[in-house]
Amino acid sequence: MSISLSSLILLPIWISMAQIQQGGPDEKEKTTALKDLLSRIDLDELMKKDEPPLDFPDTLEGFEYAFNEKGQLRHIKTGEPFVFNYREDLHRWNQKRYEALGEIITKYVYELLEKDCNLKKISIPVDATESEPKSFIFMSEDALTNPQKLMVLIHGSGVVRAGQWARRLIINEDLDSGTQIPFIKRAMDEGYGVIVLNPNENYIEVEKPKIPVQSSSDSSDEPAEKRERKDKVSKETKKRRDFYEKYRNPQREKEMMQLYIRENGSPEEHAVYVWDHFVAQSAAEKVFFVAHSYGGLAFVELMIQREADVKSKVTAVALTDSVHNVWHQEAGKTIREWMRENCCNWVSSSEPLDTSVESMLPDCPRVSADGDKDQCLKGSPWADMTPRASAQRKAHRWEILAGFEKSF
Repeated sequence: MSISLSSLILLPIWISMAQIQQGGPDEKEKTTALKDLLSRIDLDELMKKDEPPLDFPDTLEGFEYAFNEKGQLRHIKTGEPFVFNYREDLHRWNQKRYEALGEIITKYVYELLEKDCNLKKISIPVDATESEPKSFIFMSEDALTNPQKLMVLIHGSGVVRAGQWARRLIINEDLDSGTQIPFIKRAMDEGYGVIVLNPNENYIEVEKPKIPVQSSSDSSDEPAEKRERKDKVSKETKKRRDFYEKYRNPQREKEMMQLYIRENGSPEEHAVYVWDHFVAQSAAEKVFFVAHSYGGLAFVELMIQREADVKSKVTAVALTDSVHNVWHQEAGKTIREWMRENCCNWVSSSEPLDTSVESMLPDCPRVSADGDKDQCLKGSPWADMTPRASAQRKAHRWEILAGFEKSF
């Protein structure tokens, strides 16, 4: 196990302090001196030597990675899968590198939605001014005009954005496993209009303006001695804060602030907004939802706020490992009854696909997705699944979807 440079330098000092603290009152002066020494060590510079700069490429090519013909992320030169621990014992730096790659993949998936799936990127709010924060969703050309069927996709919480189910699956497995693209293509082949929500794009980040700190010495009404004492306390407080900041943020990343997007400041708000301005305005006789994880909670919240409208337009809802809770969300009896008839939740289970799974909540049926949590994305009847799913199971899932349609 390797030890960082800063740890090697500071370790003797910490040991000395521990030994001194075991002594009597005579050792207090030494303790104070050592603390003063620690406070004057430039941890900013020390930790910069430990950790490489947080400057990462802004393209896949810059990272020396590309997606192959199977949709797998592979190193351009070695052909190896993505390696998280690129630099040993630098977890923070490796995590930042992973996040930087993730942002590039998000943009890459957006491009695939437009180029490969022929979806349109629609800015929201629809009446946004040029200067206000904006988000967007994706829609097929016929999403609002298709008179028969419309499919609406909602992903879960976290770093994922429109078109993704799980960033980890995209990076470590393939695009078919981690994106909504197979769902979208199959749905369009089956005659559906498609709307892809973007419930985690709730704000934009801008650099936080620096507010000048006004010295307390300006308070001329206070006695000079009191002002000096307050200034001394203020300086000591700042010194301690800076000392902590050098540990927490050694490379002085920019302080950012969030500007929330009007009427889309949360996944729940976003679902209601897209319903009001797009889904409710669509010509489709039958609307189908596919919602993963927190997307299921957002759908239930939509039902609570627009119950009559949802019941009149939505035919069926496929949930995958949904985290909704009809008690905590205070869904009424009529909503729970509708969910029992029109929703199904595919959950992680070791049982065979579609085996009934017991539920403690009186809402919708729960059935097995035939595997672990990731399989829930692959066990829904709504999708053309990953290569690991057999052709028979693919057909089976879409037979269930056809059964849903015929039942209503």
